[in-house]
Amino acid sequence: MMERLRDSLRRRPKKEITDETVRRSAVLIPLFREHGQYHVLLTERSDEVEFHKGEVCLPGGRCEPHDISLLRTALRETEEEIGLNPEDVEILGELDDTLTFSSNYVISPFVGYVRHPYPLKADPGEIREIITVPLSFLLDDDNFREDAHAYEYKGRIIWGATARILKQLVDVLRAESRARP
Repeated sequence: MMERLRDSLRRRPKKEITDETVRRSAVLIPLFREHGQYHVLLTERSDEVEFHKGEVCLPGGRCEPHDISLLRTALRETEEEIGLNPEDVEILGELDDTLTFSSNYVISPFVGYVRHPYPLKADPGEIREIITVPLSFLLDDDNFREDAHAYEYKGRIIWGATARILKQLVDVLRAESRARP
């Protein structure tokens, strides 16, 4: 499945947002396989961060002047937040840029595969908890609340840019499965 996802991501043109008035950021969508099932790794933000306190998010953050690329931003921030070494991430591709409405950021999402188990460690100043969601949950239409553009998983609401990015991943996976002979 990961090879097909990589091929699908490489074939599709990325929609970039080039507006100079927004701040740049990047996230990683870490995928891993456990007990024969793929999962997405998410985080619950601490109350000590500047933006998105207590929200369920993908690991990542703001682009810093020393970052040589947005991919580097996503990997650096992921390592800082949950201890995932960039060398241990197999990058599969990118999704379309996504705007945040509350904090004026444009997010560049990168999809990566990580071996499992992995010794993750949350930075308590940024991350309250590391959460894993089965990809099958996200692929089930009954779990996406269209009216709110949100998922609810085990009492946690996944909404906003994170939900839009995950929905985009689901759409790519569905298109890939329909294209298979």
